Amino acid sequence: MAYEGGSLDANLAAAAGYDPELIRELRAAFIESAERQIDLLGRSRCDGNWQVAAMRLKGLAASFHADGLLSLAEEALETVPGDRAVLRRLHQMLIDLTVTP
Repeated sequence: MAYEGGSLDANLAAAAGYDPELIRELRAAFIESAERQIDLLGRSRCDGNWQVAAMRLKGLAASFHADGLLSLAEEALETVPGDRAVLRRLHQMLIDLTVTP
C-alpha cells in the first residue's frame, strides 16, 4: 500500500501555517478520530451503526484529503457490517498513517 501520509502531511502543513507543533497536534487528532471510527466499525453489528461510522470516517478523510482512507471508507459503505477484509485494510492504513517517513 502506498504511503498515505504525504498527502495528509501536505494538507496539515497548509492548514497549520507550517507550524511543526500544530501539525503534530492536528495529525494526532486526525489519527485518534480515525481510530475511533474504525473501532466503531469493528464493533458494529447492524447496518445502521456500520453506515454511520463509515460515513463519519469518510467525512474525516475527505476533510483532510486522505484519499486512500476515503476510498476505504467508501468501500466500507458498500459492504456488510463486520467485513473483515475492509477492517483489516483500515487497520493497516492506520498503521501506515502513524509511521512518518
